[in-house]
Amino acid sequence: MKQNANELLELIFSYVTKIASIHEPDKLLVEVAKMGRDIVNADRCSVWMLDSDTNTLWTKVAHGVDFLRIPADSGIVGDVIAKAEAKIINDVYADPHFNRSVDEETGYKTETMMVLPIHNSLDKVVGAMQVINKKERGGFTQEDLQHLLLASTYVAESIESSLLLEEIDATQRELVYIMGVTGESRSKETGNHVKRVAEYSRLLAELYGLSDKECNVLKDASPMHDLGKIAIPDAVLNKPGRFNEEERRIMDTHAELGYNILKGSERTLLKAAAIVAYQHHEKYNGTGYPNQLKGEAIHIYGRITAIADVFDALGSDRVYKKAWDDEKIFKLFREEQGEHFDPKLVDLFFENLEQFLTIRETFKDTYDG
Repeated sequence: MKQNANELLELIFSYVTKIASIHEPDKLLVEVAKMGRDIVNADRCSVWMLDSDTNTLWTKVAHGVDFLRIPADSGIVGDVIAKAEAKIINDVYADPHFNRSVDEETGYKTETMMVLPIHNSLDKVVGAMQVINKKERGGFTQEDLQHLLLASTYVAESIESSLLLEEIDATQRELVYIMGVTGESRSKETGNHVKRVAEYSRLLAELYGLSDKECNVLKDASPMHDLGKIAIPDAVLNKPGRFNEEERRIMDTHAELGYNILKGSERTLLKAAAIVAYQHHEKYNGTGYPNQLKGEAIHIYGRITAIADVFDALGSDRVYKKAWDDEKIFKLFREEQGEHFDPKLVDLFFENLEQFLTIRETFKDTYDG
């Protein structure tokens, strides 16, 4: 049904208002696709983004299909992006750029299409909006194109900001992981130690009932638990056998050293990493270090990482010991329930033991030679 001007503006601004408050790229692009579909009364809408690094186009919000990634010069969308010009095609099978294979694979019949490029603040094409099959007879019109262009202009900045934040977050996660591996490598640990601790921590967080966002934050932050080891002298860090009292005192400073490296950041991930570094050696009964915190005064991130780290450390060869067998580890966990470890987390660990063992097997250490 054709909308009058007031109805159209009301629809656009209702979407724009909603989109402006969304920061997660996946959710934002879904709303943009819904907006495009509804504004021009189309059957489907896809929002395609250009990945310049791989010279591909990708979409997670193509109505009726799953995630897609295609060469950047593919099909009608690729042609629109290359020329930076919108296209209205009311007989797609007559267009030489149309790829019929998608229709053949899905059984969906594409008849009409309109595609317009999405520009960023520097007027560079970063993607395209593609609407398919106008529900009204006669196909898409120049008026439809102007309406969609108006709407896309309003949301382009939101899309760009959201994707930029995602790129920053991805870079931050990668740097956190690299720093975590660097800290562990000084004590001759493998990168798989931090991978396993991250996966164990995420699983325990999920079982404990933390939100999906917190679970992911903890998974990404936990590789930094021993960052402070980078400041511990090699003679202490890699000493075979037991520490003497002075060496133990030096080694125990790594928790506070890691915290001091990270504590100045206002980034959510690095703030979480600071907590993990500082508190993963605290004990539930208050006898841990560096601050002898007790019970739930220890942040849940610290309590979870404590179990993840100890489980992996005991089951791995270290410079000062051989790996323990599982029964010895499980015996210690039962003895330390409510002492070293949060009792609820220990219960969750044993109730879901097979999942932890699967993670260990998936990320087991491999050695050359």
